[in-house]
Amino acid sequence: MANEKILLVEDDFALAMGTEYTLKTEHYEVVHASDLKTARKCLQPDIDLVLLDVMLPDGNGYDFCREIREADNYVPVIFLTAVSDEVNLVQGLELGADDYIAKPYRVKELLTRISVILRRQRYNNIKKTDLENEAGEDFIFGHTRLDNKQYKIYRNERNIDSTPSEFRLLRELTLHENQVMTRRQLIERLWDVDESFVDDNTLSVYIKRLRDKLEEDSAYIRTVRGIGYMFVPDSANK
Repeated sequence: MANEKILLVEDDFALAMGTEYTLKTEHYEVVHASDLKTARKCLQPDIDLVLLDVMLPDGNGYDFCREIREADNYVPVIFLTAVSDEVNLVQGLELGADDYIAKPYRVKELLTRISVILRRQRYNNIKKTDLENEAGEDFIFGHTRLDNKQYKIYRNERNIDSTPSEFRLLRELTLHENQVMTRRQLIERLWDVDESFVDDNTLSVYIKRLRDKLEEDSAYIRTVRGIGYMFVPDSANK
């Protein structure tokens, strides 16, 4: 199998060279871009993951991440930034990023996060293929329809802009209707992640983003305080 290819978007030359050396030592292929103009040219279909600095000479990483997602490209994105407060963490995740690591970062932590994200992506692709091969019927509630063959969510028969993770999150809840799914169960089932640095904030952001997109149909997803979430078919009528 070919080595996985990483696009490193970082304008700090010394940090970029050190990171590139580390990644190549771990047998990743690396393409380096020091600005957004170059990054846009380098973002080809064979890129498996993007390491993206927030502050760049010709713009910011948030805008580039938004461009990627608006193009229906779900290549994993990990933000690299000197800022580590929760506000920026949430902003990055809401734009569709998969993770966030503050500089200066430890080599081992960076490599571990990359490994987890790439494993998650492989898992996503397998699950997507499984779903597409299933003969299961669409699931309908309120004004929302889950198309299990096309891996899409529709509201009022209009396709909403949902990520594969958001689709699987909603599908997992509907498959266990009237059952409480703990936060840990959802993380393990959806992303196959058990590393200690993955916390509940990530799941909270995905839940919030999914509820925003479902609008009034978000009432079907009930929060069970201190435990997790459950899909209750008659919630919207209460």
